[in-house]
Amino acid sequence: MRTFRLVIACPDGVGIVAKVSNFLATYNGWISEASHHSDHQSGWFFMRHEIRAESLPFDLEEFRQAFAPIAKQFSMVWRISDSAQKKRVVLMASRESHCLADLLHRWHSGDLDCEIPCVISNHQDLRSMVEWHGIPFFHVPVDPQDKQPAFAEVSRLVEEHQADTVVLARYMQILPPDLCRRFAHQVINIHHSFLPSFVGAKPYHQASLRGVKLIGATCHYVTEELDAGPIIEQDVARISHRNSIEDLVRLGKDVERRVLARGLRFHLEDRVLVHDNKTVVFD
Repeated sequence: MRTFRLVIACPDGVGIVAKVSNFLATYNGWISEASHHSDHQSGWFFMRHEIRAESLPFDLEEFRQAFAPIAKQFSMVWRISDSAQKKRVVLMASRESHCLADLLHRWHSGDLDCEIPCVISNHQDLRSMVEWHGIPFFHVPVDPQDKQPAFAEVSRLVEEHQADTVVLARYMQILPPDLCRRFAHQVINIHHSFLPSFVGAKPYHQASLRGVKLIGATCHYVTEELDAGPIIEQDVARISHRNSIEDLVRLGKDVERRVLARGLRFHLEDRVLVHDNKTVVFD
């Protein structure tokens, strides 16, 4: 079913839900899903509505024009999207295949409703797997002594393929600050740790040394600060002193796949609202 997704964040107050609902009812808008959250700590209100597209008498641009006075009245940060317009997702990976393979499989089977115009990698290892899916593969090697040319090419490819979202599916390079700023809240990363614990490299080794009983993975938006962006989704697996580091890596890969797929799905369905460095996820 084709829907319009109306997503709103604004200072909390009286009458917001009533005003939006009345607006939709005026145009015979059929709400198929509604989610609300009032954050008492920040004083902000968050809302997501799915409206049957065929129930409304206008397209997205006309919707924006008609809704603009209400958005102004309540100082809303808002967006409206059409579920029929698939988001374009550029995937990036290095050598490890588990997250990339999982996303490609979900896309191939129709479980992820998006377009994947290309995959970018700093190594050649995953080319055959990507091209088997009929997706263009771009090898952009990164010189440790001068990374700027590589990331300039990455930026060019992302813009050339008109990406709405970039997913770092175990892309083992740190994006430069200007790239993070340019694509704010558009770049999704999977970190193989339950953040904010064990940031940076080899988190499973760090976890083993601390004798943790739970390991996890974190899907988050990329910001200039390493592994500190707004968190979209997390999950854990229980371990014990009997597990080796190799066990932790193996078990962790299963968690990483699930968490990244769920986080990306929430993003594609416009279920994630970012406020400051936190998210509201209407799952």
